[in-house]
Amino acid sequence: MDSGERHPCTFASSPRLGYSQSTALVLVRWEESMARLFAMNERRLSVVVLALFSAWLLAFPFEGQILHALAGSVGAEANQLALAAIAANGAGLLSSGFLVKSHRAARRLMLCAIACGLAASAVFFFPLSFLWVVALLVSSCSMGACLAAWGYYFQSGTPPNERINTAADGIVWANILMIGLNMAAIHLSPYAGLGLSMSMLAAAFLLALRLPAHDSVAPPSSPMRAQAPLSVARPLAFLCLFVLIITVDSGLMYQVLNPAYAHHAWLTSWYWAVPYIVAILVMKGLPRQTNRAYILYVALAMIGFSFIAFMILDRSAASYLLVNTLMLGACGVYDLFWWSILGEMLELGKNPARIFGIGLAANVLGVLLGSVLGRAMASAGAPGPQPTLLALAVVCVSLVLLPPLHRHLAALLKDHAFLTVLASLPPAQHSTIAGRLAQFESLSERERQVATLLLQGKTYRAIAGQLHISENTVKTHTKNIYSKLYIQSRAELIELAMREDSGSS
Repeated sequence: MDSGERHPCTFASSPRLGYSQSTALVLVRWEESMARLFAMNERRLSVVVLALFSAWLLAFPFEGQILHALAGSVGAEANQLALAAIAANGAGLLSSGFLVKSHRAARRLMLCAIACGLAASAVFFFPLSFLWVVALLVSSCSMGACLAAWGYYFQSGTPPNERINTAADGIVWANILMIGLNMAAIHLSPYAGLGLSMSMLAAAFLLALRLPAHDSVAPPSSPMRAQAPLSVARPLAFLCLFVLIITVDSGLMYQVLNPAYAHHAWLTSWYWAVPYIVAILVMKGLPRQTNRAYILYVALAMIGFSFIAFMILDRSAASYLLVNTLMLGACGVYDLFWWSILGEMLELGKNPARIFGIGLAANVLGVLLGSVLGRAMASAGAPGPQPTLLALAVVCVSLVLLPPLHRHLAALLKDHAFLTVLASLPPAQHSTIAGRLAQFESLSERERQVATLLLQGKTYRAIAGQLHISENTVKTHTKNIYSKLYIQSRAELIELAMREDSGSS
């Protein structure tokens, strides 16, 4: 062997060289994993960023266990701090649309907000002072603005009619991470939870640097998008009213239900969000043809039964499992419902941050209102039935609002309305309509296959899997189909196919 060569095992014979090699190997693998992470497309990258900073938001300022554990360790009043943080978060959601007018501005605001959250979190490692309140309010407001600004990437990173999947992924991963942060704060120490949450914010900042800063979304070109600022106002206002009212029960949950089971600390630290996550995953996995309107009514009933069960049952672990499963399962259904609706509305407006921020601000305002009412009842020593009666009244009002809300949304989101019509047709007629595409001679054979699957309500991912092509290829075929048929959406494709069918009969 040449004297200049070294056998691979020689490294192991020297502790210093072995350590250096191990360190180098770890660094190489870390760089490779980060490279793969940074190579994610815009949708996946935006989902990861959302999950990371939302986990901090849920576990810390937004009635999170980290805030309660920190306040409890120094004898501070956590409820007042939490209410102030929720109000500041709502203000940030509302203000973002006036501060952000482009992808570049959205990315800049998100980076500044995440950095602000990091700096504010560090304040809580120091003794209790007025700086705690300032840091909490400023970071909650800035992170609310960050969440609204994320709406730009919600719009550009995911095609319409697929945003329910992006919303589900972001919400589910944020809550999974939140569970870990809550358990660290409760079972290790408040500062362990705080440190872990800061590491997630740091990761969110690094990944947000990779988000595209250019304005990749084309300006509105269809008549529907051009009229969006006018046509979207009433449905959005009606949606916000519905969201505000129904989430009053979420605020009551924070102030009435959760404190009643605080003695089950180990169970509540991890099970609290499990039904919420499961409900979202179930909703995401439902076939596209499923009529989700019935599930919304079931979810309303679950909220009512949750408060009834709370009133008549004891405070055992079994009672907690029942009450929490009903309540949080319903919350998961409704959160995914309005997140996905807001995601579709982004396509119709000029400023995604404004639409997304206003919609989520209604959610925050409802939670704040419910929390204030619940806290007032608890302070006044209100009897047990009163919170339940209020919750049932909220359910009744929501039940009245749901049908007109559906009509408003169906009139605006025509893709959804047409897909519902198509899904409700008998299978034979459905196949006949899809078969009419064969008459469009301008389409290639592959484009006809893609168009047929589009008519069946399949997502780009499902079409790609069935035809054994990439999602980008599916998007290219879809763009060509729309161009050749002089249409601009799946709704118009369905309308065209149905018109051809009625004309031939």
